[in-house]
Amino acid sequence: MFFVDTLEIEGLGNHSHLAGGTRSAVVVDPPRDIEQVIAAAARRGVRIALVAETHLHNDYVTGGLELARVTGARYLVPTGASVAFARTPVADGDRFPVDEHLVLRAIATPGHTPHHTSYVLEEDGRAVAAFTGGSLLIGAVGRPDLVEPRLTERLARAQHASARRLADELDDEVPVLPTHGFGSFCSSAQTERDATTIGQERRTNDALIQDVDTFVAELLAALDDVPAYYAHMGPANAAGPAPVDLTPPRPADAEEIAARLAAGEWVVDLRGRVAFARGHVAGSFNFEGDGKLATYLAWLIPWGKPVTLLAETPEQVADAQRELARVGIDRPAAAATGEAAGWVRAGEQLASFPRARFADLAAVRERGERVVVLDVRRDTERAGGFVDGSVHIPVHELPGRVGEVPDGVVWVHCASGMRAAIAASLLDAAGRDVVAVDDGFDAATTAGLTLPRPDGTDRTTGTE
Repeated sequence: MFFVDTLEIEGLGNHSHLAGGTRSAVVVDPPRDIEQVIAAAARRGVRIALVAETHLHNDYVTGGLELARVTGARYLVPTGASVAFARTPVADGDRFPVDEHLVLRAIATPGHTPHHTSYVLEEDGRAVAAFTGGSLLIGAVGRPDLVEPRLTERLARAQHASARRLADELDDEVPVLPTHGFGSFCSSAQTERDATTIGQERRTNDALIQDVDTFVAELLAALDDVPAYYAHMGPANAAGPAPVDLTPPRPADAEEIAARLAAGEWVVDLRGRVAFARGHVAGSFNFEGDGKLATYLAWLIPWGKPVTLLAETPEQVADAQRELARVGIDRPAAAATGEAAGWVRAGEQLASFPRARFADLAAVRERGERVVVLDVRRDTERAGGFVDGSVHIPVHELPGRVGEVPDGVVWVHCASGMRAAIAASLLDAAGRDVVAVDDGFDAATTAGLTLPRPDGTDRTTGTE
C-alpha cells in the first residue's frame, strides 16, 4: 500500500508532495517552511527517508536542505545542478528505495531547466504516481525562459521531448503531480484543474498534441513577464538556504513607523484594500495579506530593502512573514498591529483615497471630465482589450515609472482590483490624486466603455 499527500503552498501557486508506505516516505520539492511537511509525515506515522528536488527552483527558496538535515534523509538533487552543499546527485534512471515494495525512479526531463528531473513512484515495478515538477503540468508545461535567454528555444524543444517521454513511458491512469501550475509564474499557462493523469494530458496538453515546431512557436509567443525576484531564487537555492526564522518581528510604534518611512524603507499594510483606502499611514503601500503577497511584494520591492508590516492581528503578521520567507524576504524590520489610528503620531491624520467601479469611470467620462486612466495589467492581458485612451504601465514597472503617469486625477485599474490597490497605494504615496477602480474588467464592457485591442479590433463589438 502507498499514499500520496499533496501540500498546497498558498500564495505562490505551488504544490509539494509527501509519498510513501507504512514506515517511510519521500518529500518532493518541499517549501522553505518545513514544519507543515514534518507535521504531515507525523500524521501518517512515517519517517522521511528521502527529500527530492526536481530542479533548482526559480520561484521560491527551497526547504529541502534543511528538511534533509533535520530528518536525516538523503537529499536528492539532479546531478546537473551546480550546488555548494553535499547532496546525492541524481541521474536519469537512478532508483531509490522508499519503503517496502516502493521505489522512486528518476527520469531526466530537461526543459524547465537544463537539469530538470521528474520522479516516478513505483509499487512492485508498476508506476503509481509521477512527480513532474516544472516539466509536464496540468494542461501546460513549465516555462523554458527562466534560466538564460540564449537557451530558451532549446529548452522549449526539450520540454516537448520530455513531456512526450513521460507520456510514452507511463500508462494513462498514472496521476501527474506537478509542483508548478496553480498560479505560479513558472507555468507557461494557468489551469482551473488541480488533478490530472497521463491519459488526460495525452488528450489535452499541447506538448502531447502539437508537432514540436508549432508547440515551440506558440509557447514562446505566450510567455509572460518574469517576476524580478526570480533572479535571486536560483542562486539562493544553489548556495544552500539558511534555516528559516519565523520568530515575531520587533514591535513598532508610530514614531518608529514614521522614522522608517523617512529613511526610505517600505512600510507594507496587509489589510484589505477597502480598509486601506478608507484610512492608512501616508507613504505606506497596500499588499493584501490574503492576495498574492509574496509574488507581488517580492516583485516590486527593491531587493534587500527593509520592510515593516502593518496588520490588524499578530496572526496576520505571522502568516505574511511565513509567506515572505518562502521567497527570501526573511526578517521584517518591525511590525505593528491593531487599529490604523494607532500607527500615526499624535496630531497626524490617516491618508485616504476613493474607490470606484467601471460604471463610475464611464459616468465621469460621459460628463466630459478629464481623468487619467491607468491600466496596470500585464502586456498579455492588455492584448485582449483595454479602456480606450488609457495609459499602460504594468504594476511591477510602476515604482520606477511613476513620473510617466500624466498629470491629473488617476483612475487606476487592473483585472479584479488587487493590483489596482497596490498601484493606487504607490501613486498615493508619491503624492498623486488617485481613484482605485475595484471592479472586474468585464464590467468595463457592461459600463459601455470602448475596449479596443492592439490589433485595431474592438473587444466590445469584435469589429474594426
